[in-house]
Amino acid sequence: MPPTESSTSAGTGPGPVGGHVQPAPESGAGCEDTLDLRLPGELLSLLSPDDTEDGGAHPREDLLDEPAHWRAAATPLGSFRLIPVSVERDLSLISGWMNDPAVAAFWELSGPEPVTGTHLRAQLDGDGRSIPCLGVLDGVPMSYFEIYRADLDPLARHYPARPHDTGIHLLIGGVADRGRGVGTALLRAAAGLILDHRPRCARVVAEPDLRNTPSVSAFLSAGFRFSAEVDLPGKRAALMLRERTLARLL
Repeated sequence: MPPTESSTSAGTGPGPVGGHVQPAPESGAGCEDTLDLRLPGELLSLLSPDDTEDGGAHPREDLLDEPAHWRAAATPLGSFRLIPVSVERDLSLISGWMNDPAVAAFWELSGPEPVTGTHLRAQLDGDGRSIPCLGVLDGVPMSYFEIYRADLDPLARHYPARPHDTGIHLLIGGVADRGRGVGTALLRAAAGLILDHRPRCARVVAEPDLRNTPSVSAFLSAGFRFSAEVDLPGKRAALMLRERTLARLL
């Protein structure tokens, strides 16, 4: 799920701050996507028995420790929560965001609602390694997140992944919510929630387009560090890490 973001200030523009570029349907085989990766035996051997059903080869549905039950986080902008998406409730809102031309250029999910619906349902009907969420600030849905197991994602082929690495993609929906450091505040809050509620996760991972200086800057301001440049399908990315051991210092 290679992410990019638009070029507005502070990495808080309409495109995803570490967001998702969906290959067009006609792209055919060879495209990588979070839900396409089969778990190799050597990776399964690193996972604790709790990560698989009966210790077998099929991951549990709570691979992300149930974001629906995560508490709210205090931010300078207000109280922030991650709420898992309901297609019936949220499709119109998210599809509207995806049809913003500035967003569509990066997420490639513009078009009628079923385009976005298919993308959401692929995660919701999957094995739990990626969960689409609304970012809700003081009770108002204003952003879209994908929280995913980076160690179980095609991204793991491109960097030295560790068990329970958790990835983050962010899309800020409304024009009024872009800029002013909003993306930085949301990234810091979401990464903090992941580390607080996923005790086995030592690192939050992101991979914004290396050319997208505002996005990289937003991650740095949110306490992520630049780790490496990685070649991903469709882009060269900045691998960004927020590590539990440094979280209290940044």
